Amino acid sequence: MIEEIRIRDLGVISDAQLELGPGLTVLTGETGAGKTMVLNALSLLLGSRSDTSSIRKGQNQAFVEGRWLLPKDSLNRITALGIEIDDDELIVSRSVSAEGRSRATLSGRSVPVGVLAEIGDQLVVVHGQSDQIRLKSSAAQREALDQFAGSELGALLGEYSEVFSEWRDTSSRLEILSKESSMRAREADEIRAAVEELEKLDPKPGEDQDLNELAEKLTHLEELRLAAASAHDELSSDSLDDGSDAITSIGKARRALDQVSAHDPELEKLAEQLKQIGFSLNETAASISGYISGLDSDGAAELERVQLRRAELTGAMRKYGPTLDEVITYLESSGARLMELDSSDEAIEKLSAREQELSLKAHSLAEEMSNIRVRSAAELSSAVTTELSALAMTGSSLEVQVSRLSELASFGIDQVTLLLSAYPGAEPRPIGKGASGGELSRIMLAIEVVLAKSELAPTFIFDEVDAGVGGAAATEVGKRLAILAKNAQVIVVTHLPQVAAFANRHLRVLKSSSAEVTATDVVRLDGEQVVEELARMLSGLSESESGKSHARELMDLAQSALAN
Repeated sequence: MIEEIRIRDLGVISDAQLELGPGLTVLTGETGAGKTMVLNALSLLLGSRSDTSSIRKGQNQAFVEGRWLLPKDSLNRITALGIEIDDDELIVSRSVSAEGRSRATLSGRSVPVGVLAEIGDQLVVVHGQSDQIRLKSSAAQREALDQFAGSELGALLGEYSEVFSEWRDTSSRLEILSKESSMRAREADEIRAAVEELEKLDPKPGEDQDLNELAEKLTHLEELRLAAASAHDELSSDSLDDGSDAITSIGKARRALDQVSAHDPELEKLAEQLKQIGFSLNETAASISGYISGLDSDGAAELERVQLRRAELTGAMRKYGPTLDEVITYLESSGARLMELDSSDEAIEKLSAREQELSLKAHSLAEEMSNIRVRSAAELSSAVTTELSALAMTGSSLEVQVSRLSELASFGIDQVTLLLSAYPGAEPRPIGKGASGGELSRIMLAIEVVLAKSELAPTFIFDEVDAGVGGAAATEVGKRLAILAKNAQVIVVTHLPQVAAFANRHLRVLKSSSAEVTATDVVRLDGEQVVEELARMLSGLSESESGKSHARELMDLAQSALAN
């Protein structure tokens, strides 16, 4: 609900504040007083394109601000758009500079103008002479019928949406699996061949490094043998020459010290050290001797074997690696992948069965929804046609046409079209074609009044809904606006006193002119002020006692009409 609109320097309006509220609010005033500027201000708040020509003469910018009080359902719809709101109050502002720059804010935060349009679609419905009607699209017309159909269809539509979504996902997965079937078969064959190759190869962790080291050793086998033999000879020679090796020399040195160590304890320690060195040299000599014995005499054959194994491992790493660890990991994981690929046929069978099950369920639910829509379409057609008759469109009738689509959609299988017959026997045509602006507004008023009985509606704004209407028909227009206002906020720009008499709140646009400037203000009328404004609208004489008497009679008539 719009609580307040502030307008500054827009058109003929210098500074005006409109205090709105629930129920029916009418906006009246003499022709040219600036009622259109009030609607232009609201359009700016709802994200319409800005126009620098609308800026008040002599000013640098126009500014509009609106304050909405959001009920829970409207708050949920807005937050569903991804827009965060701190509380249940929403403040929207829009400024347009003389240079053409436009700025929009939402509760103090700058936002793109497009965001205002998204929010506006959730909060306000405008029916005006130049506005597109709300039910211009087939989707909107279908949603209107679904709203009228009520909770029975709503529950089915919720269930259908879940089934349809799962069916679409399942069909998509099945299509992908089927298309990839041959690819999976080729992959399985490739993996089986790789597994057979690698199992035969039987690689071991770290084997490549071990083979590298062994190949290096076998390549230099004779050099290693000669070096080891030389080192062994230096440590412990088998020759008869005394003192020709290190062990013998260390033994002689120890014995020389032993002969005199009794005379000096320090030499005794040094002799002991030489003894330990001798032991270590003996052990080292024995190790070298063992190393020499361990050298393979047939190193060429062993080297050939090692190089062949290395080549096999390198080939495997090139195909499945690049490291041997990755080759082994590939071999270990291949079994699980093969099981997954081999089970794809089974998965396709299960998905196919589920897809058929969901298809049958979706078509069944779509048929149920279609039956309800057809039945509700007849009821909606009858209800709106009755309203049209009371709105000075006798002979006009609305036909809610439900036709079948070629395939299921996210909302079912029905396409809904609203058709209007302008007179008995006339060919029904889509609403919006061949009707005047005032007739369109009355058609939409009739539809909104009927729909408002099934669900709480947003704020409705009607501009000149009473165009071409007078007398008793004008009273019926006012009555239906008041009925609609029982479940929604309704704001109406009108020139008919029969409509204004039904208002819960009456705002008048006043224009004052001087040689320099024309200014407009918006004031709220109460009590006798309302009577005077109705008298002015009736006769042009706000002070006329007969006019006031007629105005009071009109107000009493409005109250009596609502009571019946």
